[in-house]
Amino acid sequence: MGLFTKNTAVIAPEDALPGRAEAMPVPERHFVLDTRLTPPFPAIFEQIVVGLGCFWGAERKFWEADGVYTTAVGYAGGTTPNPTYQEVCSGRTGHTEAVLVVFDPAVVSIDAMLKLFWESHDPTQGMRQGNDVGSQYRSAIYTSSSEQGAAVERSHDMFAAVLAEAGFAPITTEVASAGPFFYAEEYHQQYLAKNPGGYCGIGGTGLTCPTGVAATE
Repeated sequence: MGLFTKNTAVIAPEDALPGRAEAMPVPERHFVLDTRLTPPFPAIFEQIVVGLGCFWGAERKFWEADGVYTTAVGYAGGTTPNPTYQEVCSGRTGHTEAVLVVFDPAVVSIDAMLKLFWESHDPTQGMRQGNDVGSQYRSAIYTSSSEQGAAVERSHDMFAAVLAEAGFAPITTEVASAGPFFYAEEYHQQYLAKNPGGYCGIGGTGLTCPTGVAATE
């Protein structure tokens, strides 16, 4: 299997690459926000990990949002510990390209974070996002609490109804409790701030997610 084979299924754990024990070295501070890139984070903040296609553009969506303390790109939802970008792109780690989002719930709600997630990509495309094809581009949400899980379920159901009304296929987003988040290489962190003309494949459906509406009616 070539290193850049476009896999359209998540590899079985027993077939995944072995990875390594050493974590990827990353900068101490966020290039844009000048906040910590790695834990520990302030205890009052919440964390969620999301995958919505190429993580360069996905990360920018979240660092620009009000109430976000920090963001980082990495790999989540798979098997291989501390993978490289090339290994993830091979489809042989099980990971999706992901963004760690640390936010202040006193400023921005989990519903608002999920609204941004759903509206920033097409969650019905399976193992791809636009022209980016492979299991590393699958849509995913990895939650850090039961409360977040309940919020995801609510928002999923509301946006699924909107998508169905517009003729889209069912949502394929993977939803699970967060496992390990493996930081990506330094050059990927805040990539579009360092390379303003860089590739960004992020694009939504043009539909509005009514996340949070049910809770306030």
